Amino acid sequence: MRVSTTYKIIRVLLIALLLFLMLGPILWMVMASLKTSVDIYDASKIFAFEPTLENYRKVFGQANFGQFMWNSFIIAATSTGISLVLGVPAAYSMSRFVMKRQAVVVLMARIIPGVSLLVPWYYLFSNLKMVGGYGVLILSHMFVSLPLILYIMMGFFDGTPIELEEAAEVDGLTPIGAMLRITLPMSVPGIATASILSFIFSWNNFMFALVLSDANTKTLPVAIFDFIGYAAIDWGGLMAAASVVTLPIMIIALFAQKYVVSGLTAGAVKG
Repeated sequence: MRVSTTYKIIRVLLIALLLFLMLGPILWMVMASLKTSVDIYDASKIFAFEPTLENYRKVFGQANFGQFMWNSFIIAATSTGISLVLGVPAAYSMSRFVMKRQAVVVLMARIIPGVSLLVPWYYLFSNLKMVGGYGVLILSHMFVSLPLILYIMMGFFDGTPIELEEAAEVDGLTPIGAMLRITLPMSVPGIATASILSFIFSWNNFMFALVLSDANTKTLPVAIFDFIGYAAIDWGGLMAAASVVTLPIMIIALFAQKYVVSGLTAGAVKG
């Protein structure tokens, strides 16, 4: 009994420590976004301070973060949507026809560091007069989202019994019809998982937008640097901008975590 109680106490303490390490920086970021620049540097006002929304007014007023948030949403949603349209049928084909070598080739695109492609990409897209537009950012983000969706959905299709499709074909459906009417509806949890993860990765992507965007199409991670100057850093505005970037995606992840877990678990079991 004493061992069980000691174990529970240690487990609670470890969980509390882990939560503090993970949520502490986020809590400090949100609190700093509600402080003036003077209060941020005042150690006596870490918790006891008078909150202000001036930093958020600066972010959405002077810094035009509404436009940058829209840019991030358009790029993330479009790249995720196109990757789903291309990746789901490709994953189904690779799963059903056991195309392991082709899958490895696609995985190589996921393994290659994106920074190694920025110079040739910039040269190519600048010659095509595409740098600074939505199209080049969507294509570059698909470099991350398409292999991710492909591999998640391959695991999910591998775990879907092929006997269901064979039974549907016996009842008169074509192979494509069996896929659309039987397998695809069953794969909705996997599609939801792939969509959420792809959207999150695209929303948080910094490197591609830093090089390939311009003043009108830059995304939120790049726009944060507007608060970092040569001589000084606007910490209040920087923390407010970081909160605007972080909190929406944290809320999405919080409410969607059960779909992510169920989708990944379903795709990990075969037969």
